Amino acid sequence: MIEAMTFQQQVLAFAWWLALWGSLLVYIALDGADLGAGIFSLFVKDEHERGAIMAAMAGTWDANETWLVVAGGILFGTFPFVYGSALSYLMIPLIFVLWGIMIRALSIELRHLASPRWRRFSDWCFGLSSLAVTFFGGMAVGAFLLGFPLTSRPGQLPIYSGSSLAFITPFSLWVGIASVVAVTLSGVLFVRARLAKTEPIRAFAVKWTMTIYYLALLAVAATAAWSALIFPWAYNKWFGPHAWVWWTLLLLALLAIYQMRRATRQDRDLAAILWFNACALIMGGSMMATLFPWLVPNTWTIWQGASPQVSLVTFSMAMAGFLPVIVMLNVYQIWVFRARITKLSNYH
Repeated sequence: MIEAMTFQQQVLAFAWWLALWGSLLVYIALDGADLGAGIFSLFVKDEHERGAIMAAMAGTWDANETWLVVAGGILFGTFPFVYGSALSYLMIPLIFVLWGIMIRALSIELRHLASPRWRRFSDWCFGLSSLAVTFFGGMAVGAFLLGFPLTSRPGQLPIYSGSSLAFITPFSLWVGIASVVAVTLSGVLFVRARLAKTEPIRAFAVKWTMTIYYLALLAVAATAAWSALIFPWAYNKWFGPHAWVWWTLLLLALLAIYQMRRATRQDRDLAAILWFNACALIMGGSMMATLFPWLVPNTWTIWQGASPQVSLVTFSMAMAGFLPVIVMLNVYQIWVFRARITKLSNYH
């Protein structure tokens, strides 16, 4: 409990909580574009254009996924009690996420070895695995927000006490669907930014933007409204004494959405991606502030789930220096692979 913790441990736990959320938001921004492009590829008929989508992310997709590993490492090293109970609760959807990540990687790296028939199969695996990672990842987030039951045996660490299918709820299913819609918008913007403006697939992506934009807007609005209805911890903050803070954040998010739409109409692809990510950052940061001090709503607080002080300090000394290194790696790769490509850049 917080009363038994030193001030140093409280500060470190809070700092790693921020790092955990930051890693997840960076992963959603970077790999979300790759996943969305993979989902979009399911509707692309030309084999070389599907290969071009893979080529567009070939230099960066593995570094983007590093942030998911970072988030898992932070959760394991800093909040091991939450890690153990949450993985027991979300074992099934996270298994599908893991399988999807592995199949997606194999599809990209082995595509050039396949015959034309099996190359089509590889392309389907790439698109469907991107869809699976997005849907089940979103479903896991929705289930996570609902919280989960723990044992309360005196003298023993709390562990998950529910069933293996308790994560399946109408809300978690909806968050999975909403995630697919939002991530597809990110992927379409990515394809627009990475493919040459003379390419037919980019014109196809431009048409998709018109529809996906409004679907994503509706999905986010419905998710926020549903959250306010079923989560007292969200409703009490969003409509409580400091409601002006949350309405200000909402106005900032709407401004970012408007600027993104304006940039897409003006064919400013990089600006559209940056505004999209700004909106995602505002909404993600707002949810993080809404959750505080909960790590898992109504289940674990930051302070209850933190590891013992010695472990926390040791983890901080060993791992804190890796975060800026990973940031520099991402920035370097994005800069190197920034040029637009054509379908002649068919992967491998």
